[in-house]
Amino acid sequence: MPIKKLANIIYWLILAGLGLVAVFVAVSALNLPGGWKLFTVQSGSMQPAISVGSLVLVKPAGEYAVDEVITFKTGPAPTTHRINRIEAGVIITKGDANDTPDSEPVRPENIIGKVVLSLPYAGYPVTFAKSKEGFLLLIVIPATLIIYSEILNIKNEIKKLRRKYG
Repeated sequence: MPIKKLANIIYWLILAGLGLVAVFVAVSALNLPGGWKLFTVQSGSMQPAISVGSLVLVKPAGEYAVDEVITFKTGPAPTTHRINRIEAGVIITKGDANDTPDSEPVRPENIIGKVVLSLPYAGYPVTFAKSKEGFLLLIVIPATLIIYSEILNIKNEIKKLRRKYG
């Protein structure tokens, strides 16, 4: 009985973990009320404050100040850097691990928001889940196993009812 109980606990922990990853993937793909967004940090330019693979929660703000960490649009992927200084209506940013400020200033309309929370390493499973392999491994296979398990439960219940009622 203890082995079955342990297996059941492991099963539910895995299911809860997969559910959490699914929530993070959904939130990162949707436009949430208030403009909140989730992004995965892809480079080490903000280390040690924000590690590669961290998941950052970003919220738009009316104003931004020096030393705040912001996420902004720069080409195909957003960038998360710290505000180094503000000059003549543009923001100069710099990654904490970089020696010099970014060469391109950030215009206010390109700012997605400021980072309000960073979850180290939480971005790795989200990025993996967005890939074909990840979707298969984290969504399709577990869903198939759950459906199979439920079919077996139904089959066993039918057998019990047949034995009971003949």
